[in-house]
Amino acid sequence: MRKLLFLAFLPLAFISCSSLKPTETANANPSLKFINSIEVPFNQEFKNTVVGGLSSIDYDAKNDLYYFISDDRAIYNDARFYTAKIHLDSDTINGIAFKNVVSLKNAAGEKYSNWETKPSESIDPEELRYNPKTKSVVWSSEGARVIAKDFSVLQNPTVQTADLNGNFVNEYHLPTNLNMQKEEKGPRSNGVLEGIAFDKNYSTLYTNVEEPLYEDDAEATTTKGGIIRLFAFDVKSRKNTAQYAYLLDPIAHEPNPANGFAVNGISTIQYYAKNQLFVVERSYSVGRQACAIKVYLCDFTNATNVKDIASLQGQEFTPATKKLILDMDDLGIFIDNIEGVTFGPKLANGKQSLLFVSDNNFSDKQKTQVLLFEVD
Repeated sequence: MRKLLFLAFLPLAFISCSSLKPTETANANPSLKFINSIEVPFNQEFKNTVVGGLSSIDYDAKNDLYYFISDDRAIYNDARFYTAKIHLDSDTINGIAFKNVVSLKNAAGEKYSNWETKPSESIDPEELRYNPKTKSVVWSSEGARVIAKDFSVLQNPTVQTADLNGNFVNEYHLPTNLNMQKEEKGPRSNGVLEGIAFDKNYSTLYTNVEEPLYEDDAEATTTKGGIIRLFAFDVKSRKNTAQYAYLLDPIAHEPNPANGFAVNGISTIQYYAKNQLFVVERSYSVGRQACAIKVYLCDFTNATNVKDIASLQGQEFTPATKKLILDMDDLGIFIDNIEGVTFGPKLANGKQSLLFVSDNNFSDKQKTQVLLFEVD
């Protein structure tokens, strides 16, 4: 990998990280009904680019247009995003028509370099959201942390604003605990800024690390989850205003072989309501082709702002609550590497639609899926 349960309400309390357990919120009960899914063919070409690595999806309701970012590190083609129309017929997806592809550029107005030839000048796109108020996009990069005997790259993650032609506009001021470091402190490689979501007024932007910061917790295992951070930014100042702790589930399945790679982390988020996000946990274990995908309703109304707590280990704080609203294993279909989620148009019955996209990692062993759900 690049990489409906309603339980008893648990009262909130300040607790130490050694006693953290998943807690739940009782003030909202959305459910998701699967409608259908389609696949983008492997190696489909559009305007001389390979359509793959789709790591996010966002919807521009006014223009009935979808935005997808590719996590191509300019290896296959330029770092880029796509726009597309998704055709719904009788409230089911029956096709995707890509409309445009836009190359992303750095502050100097240059395209990003190929990771394999100039890694220090490359980028790792992961999530993109369209802002209709400014007619721009905000996108994240995970950066890089490669520490080897004769080779190292330390590249901080970023959250950038670009115009609709891909030109750099500005950059968010990320807190220092997101700086890449040689020592095991700060973000883990390939476990950083995976999700982005605006609130309904486009005044707050949320993002998340995929896996725990080194100083906060160990990575998730098959017996224990991990503590990650959600970040809130004021869009006008682009400054970090709050950080909230969130407890990941353990890895869903044992890897095969037993010492093989396995991971669980947050791959994408979607704003739902005040102080609430849909959070997608993606678990993958070697030996299984499918990913285990769970969608939670996360509520940080009563969560501690841990922005000024350097390490969450041994500290007392109230984490965000979480309620499981969908386990995609229950759908009975193959689910790949889900990395993007967005609300789409209203369906004919007046219900809200929700769409997911999977990242095929440019591999013929994986699939680019778009899944459509009804929100009840």
